[in-house]
Amino acid sequence: MENTPGPRAGRKEWTALGVLMLPLLLVSMDVSVLYFAIPYISRELEPSATQQLWILDMYGFVLAGLLITMGALGDRIGRRALVLSGAALFGAASVAAAYADTAELLIAVRALLGLGGAALMPSTLALIRNLFHDEEQRGKAVTLWTAVMTTGISLGPVVSGLLLEHFWWGSVFLINLPAMVLLLVLVPFLVPEFRSATGERFDLPSAALSLGAVLLVIYGIKEWARHGYEPLPALAIGTGLVLGLVFVRRQRHLAHPVIDLGLLGRRAFGGPVFANLLAMSATVGMAVFLTQYLQSVLGLSPFDAALWSLVPAAGVAVAAPAGAALAQRVDRAYVMGGGFLLSGCGFLWLTQVRTDSALWFTLAGVSLYAGGLVAAMTLANELALGAAPPERAGSAAAVLESGQELGGALGMAILGSIGAAVYSRDMAAALPPGVPRAEAVRETLGGATAAAAELSSGPADAVLAAAREAFTHGMGFAAVGAAVTMTGAAFFSFTWLRGVGTTGRPVPAPAAPRSATRTP
Repeated sequence: MENTPGPRAGRKEWTALGVLMLPLLLVSMDVSVLYFAIPYISRELEPSATQQLWILDMYGFVLAGLLITMGALGDRIGRRALVLSGAALFGAASVAAAYADTAELLIAVRALLGLGGAALMPSTLALIRNLFHDEEQRGKAVTLWTAVMTTGISLGPVVSGLLLEHFWWGSVFLINLPAMVLLLVLVPFLVPEFRSATGERFDLPSAALSLGAVLLVIYGIKEWARHGYEPLPALAIGTGLVLGLVFVRRQRHLAHPVIDLGLLGRRAFGGPVFANLLAMSATVGMAVFLTQYLQSVLGLSPFDAALWSLVPAAGVAVAAPAGAALAQRVDRAYVMGGGFLLSGCGFLWLTQVRTDSALWFTLAGVSLYAGGLVAAMTLANELALGAAPPERAGSAAAVLESGQELGGALGMAILGSIGAAVYSRDMAAALPPGVPRAEAVRETLGGATAAAAELSSGPADAVLAAAREAFTHGMGFAAVGAAVTMTGAAFFSFTWLRGVGTTGRPVPAPAAPRSATRTP
């Protein structure tokens, strides 16, 4: 049956989208906003090394672990209600974090921030499915959503560095407050409520299983990437996979599952979820190297490095709308595949970066891969969101974002291990005898920098030169791994997603869906 055009969104819907982008920007910024603030927090709160890691990681762990639960909850209680609840919690937790006087309290409040962020993120994407029924308009809205999310992660360190030049460390949290207040005031007037009309019962055991599975797997992968193989991370990953299997088996027998496994098995939904997982693995895995390269190899200050890292946003600003426009005329599988190939070329470009390469040369390669990745991810998000029934949009968005979180953790582990192995091999061959902390020097560039500070200028320069060369060599091999991943993502798009979804045609408007309600 031929699709009929749905009603086009007007000024109210676009204004509502602009308001919904505020929490998305801040939630994504909070992933990276503490990178510069940690030294200030360490001086004032004196956390242990373990507590410092939990201050950094607690937010992301809770956010990732609760996305699926919150997406399903929003489908049942109402997405607008969940956005408002998440905004209130996020704002209150931001104030508490700003004035936390112990490391333990800050860790606890960061967990609450993760809970609030998990309530906000899937609901903002799901509401796009409800506000924009015309496919072309929804594609533009999803393009904006993807660009805001990726920009927020890059913008976090810049905002943090700027605030810390003038205010105390708590200001990096208080910046959230005005936006959350604005959200609480405007959303009731601009965003209608959407919820399932079937009275579906929320399954608490499923929520606990999904939380445990995602949390343990991501924790285990991150710890493996940080310290190498150890029994505890391996046990966490194994336990998480078992819980995930139990979760999936439970969904098969529930009348109203948290995740629609049938939807996940469709090419139009499961395919984009997998493509986005690959995209985020390359993005996050290389971001770790690029941050260290700008600061520890090129010698930029943290704030300058963060500021220069925004330059690739220009590539994103061009590639994402161009990809969305091209997908109106060409099968989106080819456009997605082209975006992945473009990003692969950007990663190959980075294999030519050396310790003395010009900054513009490095940023050009980053712009190339970032533009291609965001163009492909935008189309993947739009395809998956369009494939989900309106009443399941919240849980569908949560699955999509959970896949991205898992992909980021895998990228850190796999690409990080590749770079670390090359660095250790090169340093073992190049390290002169008699260097203090030789084991630490052979493990990380940071260890080499600390050891060089204890040497006289001649030996120190030799150690730093060797370490920077080894690190850049390792970054090049990691870039090869990212390029191979993007080639695989392009092949997957060309073969698995070809002909999936509509091209240039609107989807039916869910003006009065049988199993969803909309209230003003």
